[in-house]
Amino acid sequence: MNRNYIFLTILMIVLAVGTLMLKPAKELKQIEPEILLKEIVQPTRYISTDEVAKMIIQGDPSLMLVDVRSEEEYDEYSLPRSLNIPMNSLLEKDNLTYFGVPGTKVVFVSNDDIKADQTWVLTKRLGFNSTYVMKGGLNCWMETIIDPVEPSPDAEETEFKTYSFRKGAQMYFTGAQVDDFNDSKVEVQVRRKEKTSVASGGC
Repeated sequence: MNRNYIFLTILMIVLAVGTLMLKPAKELKQIEPEILLKEIVQPTRYISTDEVAKMIIQGDPSLMLVDVRSEEEYDEYSLPRSLNIPMNSLLEKDNLTYFGVPGTKVVFVSNDDIKADQTWVLTKRLGFNSTYVMKGGLNCWMETIIDPVEPSPDAEETEFKTYSFRKGAQMYFTGAQVDDFNDSKVEVQVRRKEKTSVASGGC
């Protein structure tokens, strides 16, 4: 097993135990630590950058992106339609009202996925469902959506389809033109519905 994942699993367990000491609002029904620990080791909480990009482009009304980085980092660069709730202010009463809304899929975003994972643990411990983590965070977003790498000529057809989607998503989020890349194997299938401004800067 990858050492990073071992470290992350240990971190999640420590956080899960630590949430036992939280004193949230009385109306919140916390889940049992044993149940939380079982969910922590499951990869089902992760949503790929491709899935997030598709939901944003399609205007999925069920998507709520929650950026858990600091306000300064959020102002420097953030995803369209994302809401900034820094992790250290997550448990404030007003912020908790964003979670547990029926029909809403909350996706936590951070630079990598560590802070987002920590936030996921906190919200799951408090009994909130339909919460997820954008796998790899904004670092992965930059690598896959903003600056995707073309597959090798002998790559599988699925890799070219993924690359095709990512180039279309790149155009949507950055305003890049088709002339900016010349690749006969790429058919961009994503169309921009309206102009979207993206904050400048990196993550």
